[in-house]
Amino acid sequence: MPRKMVVIFGASNILWMVFAVSQAFKIDIFPESKIIAQIGDSISLTCSTTGCESPSFSWRTQIDSPLNGKVRNEGTKSTLTMDPVSLGNEHYYLCTVICESQKLERGIPVEIYSFPKDPEIHLSGPLEVGKPVTVTCLVPDVYPYERLEIELLKGNRSVKTQDFLEVSEMKSQETKSVEVTFTPIDEDIGKALVCQATLHINEIDSQPQVRKTTKKLQVYISPKDTVISVNPSTSLQEGDSVTMTCTSEGLPAPQIFWSKKLDNGNLQLLSENATLTLIAMRMEDSGIYMCEGVNLVGKDRKEVKLIVQEKMFTVEISPGSQIAAQIGDSVVLTCDVMGCESPSFSWRTQIDSPLNGKVRSEGSKSTLTLSPVRFENEHFYLCTVTCGHKKLEKGIHVELYSFLRDPEIEMSGLLVSGNPVTVSCKVPDVYPFDRLEIELLKGESIMKNKIFWEDVSKKSLETKSLELTFIPTTEDTGKVLVCLAKLPIDEMEFEPKQRQSTQILYVNVAPRDTTILISPSSILEEGRSVNMTCSSDGLPAPKILWSRLLSNGDLQPLSENTTLTLTSTKMEDSGIYVCEGINQVGISRKEVKLIIQVAPKDIRLTAFPSESVKEGDTVIISCTCGNVPQTLIILKKKAGSGYIVLKSTDGAYTIHRAQLEDAGVYECESKNEVGLQLRSITLDVKGRESNKHYFSPELLVLYCASSLIIPAIGMIIYFARKANMKGSYSLVEAQKSKV
Repeated sequence: MPRKMVVIFGASNILWMVFAVSQAFKIDIFPESKIIAQIGDSISLTCSTTGCESPSFSWRTQIDSPLNGKVRNEGTKSTLTMDPVSLGNEHYYLCTVICESQKLERGIPVEIYSFPKDPEIHLSGPLEVGKPVTVTCLVPDVYPYERLEIELLKGNRSVKTQDFLEVSEMKSQETKSVEVTFTPIDEDIGKALVCQATLHINEIDSQPQVRKTTKKLQVYISPKDTVISVNPSTSLQEGDSVTMTCTSEGLPAPQIFWSKKLDNGNLQLLSENATLTLIAMRMEDSGIYMCEGVNLVGKDRKEVKLIVQEKMFTVEISPGSQIAAQIGDSVVLTCDVMGCESPSFSWRTQIDSPLNGKVRSEGSKSTLTLSPVRFENEHFYLCTVTCGHKKLEKGIHVELYSFLRDPEIEMSGLLVSGNPVTVSCKVPDVYPFDRLEIELLKGESIMKNKIFWEDVSKKSLETKSLELTFIPTTEDTGKVLVCLAKLPIDEMEFEPKQRQSTQILYVNVAPRDTTILISPSSILEEGRSVNMTCSSDGLPAPKILWSRLLSNGDLQPLSENTTLTLTSTKMEDSGIYVCEGINQVGISRKEVKLIIQVAPKDIRLTAFPSESVKEGDTVIISCTCGNVPQTLIILKKKAGSGYIVLKSTDGAYTIHRAQLEDAGVYECESKNEVGLQLRSITLDVKGRESNKHYFSPELLVLYCASSLIIPAIGMIIYFARKANMKGSYSLVEAQKSKV
């Protein structure tokens, strides 16, 4: 039992020691070694603990200056962030942690530097061979500059190296520079100038920071050896041309400027090209001409003297010795003088008539403008030039014509096959029309031509025409009608000398042979459909118009389609339908009568005055049918086992003096090709009660007629006898004898 207790006690001591070791309080800081940070960057210091559940953190610098950062505590960790890093952050920072009664502290140094930009190379001026120049190598915003080293190299050779060992009392960013003065030579062309800056931040732990800038040397050479060449010579005559070329050596290649030295000593700039060409030289062009080669670093001049001598003057008139001018145009006659400095001009006609133009003289040129050209301008014009004591004269003949427009083709009407038409070809505003020729062609065949050999004693614009009447046929369609007008004046130079107009013939044919096809028939039953198709020949193809002829004679338009379709026809669709073929030259018409048949209907069979009459009365039995057109109507009377067909007029049968045997059944039968319908009535004839008072109107008529007929017969017999006795009879004598 004691042995077991010893073992248990020993084990418990070991567990307590392990637990005590695992819970030991300690502090860590990250990063573990010192931090080197550039001004403007962002850095963070992290302090963490183990073995303490609720630590308390605090940060400070070793000299108790401001932290210049932001602290954030979270659990067993505390972070000090410096963003951005500045000179005020260069300290030894301490993190203090308190855990109950225990206190621990760890520190880390923060070193600051500034080396943000590459060096800058500045030159005191352009690099010119043989002239000293100062090169400055400048390193901006450096800290700490006592650790800075600047080296200036030309090519691979070091020109100057400088350290900045002085220590500043105040922390600040400084701009440091190195200057070197040297004289460029030809061998420096193309070499590189290098400025290298090295900042030794920590001599033991860190590699130095290095920045460098390279600049290629651009070495210039001032213009020199300027040379002028003159072609053909420095001695010239008025009107000649001269070309002067200038060259100059330098780097960069010099730009050439040409100037003329004026009488007052000033320079007149002429050109910026290496070659200067002067044309039509005058005496005042004599003088000293200077070429100057210029680049960035200098200039070089060369002069040459030109001498221009007087030359004999000449006169030229343009456009030539003769000009053909169209009436209404504008013509400019130009008189040019060469070899005279101050010419004097005058214009006139050969017969000294008015110029009818405007003169303008300037320098060595004078113009006479005729605008617009009129008949009054048809003259021989002379230009007289006076130069000093000399006078020259040149002339030009102005001839006029008018041939402004193409011919105009006109037709007296539309071209209709078989109908005569007159074609007119007009040429407007022609002069001179005595040379005019007009041809009228159909295809390649000449139909007619005419030459106007008329006297043109009076100058005027005339419109000439050629007319032809012909009968077109359909074969002419597509042919080209050409009106060709020619004005062949060989001695005058102008274009065009012929004009033409064309017109493609399109021969029309009036509508004809209009036909109508009806399917299935022009007579059909009510309710069926019918198609009526119309066709008509003509050119252009006739337009089809369907109409219906109304009772008042007017036409009711129905359709512009070739086929007129009536569906589910009714009796009222019956009538006359008209098809018209129409084009621009005529109309062709065709008619068709459409009959819509219906089975008999609406039959009425009546007895007038009544279906019950007395013996001796007059009875009219009438049968009517509502069909249009009317159907066949048959009136019958039933007799025994059959029927007796009655003779009726327009469906009416009259019984005069009805007898008892006229009583019975009467039937009307109405029928057509479509069907039939029957109607019947019963006529009742009653006998009279007594005949003693019966008086018939027919007996009254017979009695009256007999009273007139008997005396007439007696007179006829009497006169006949008298005539037989005398052999003749005179009504006049008979009357006399009676008197």
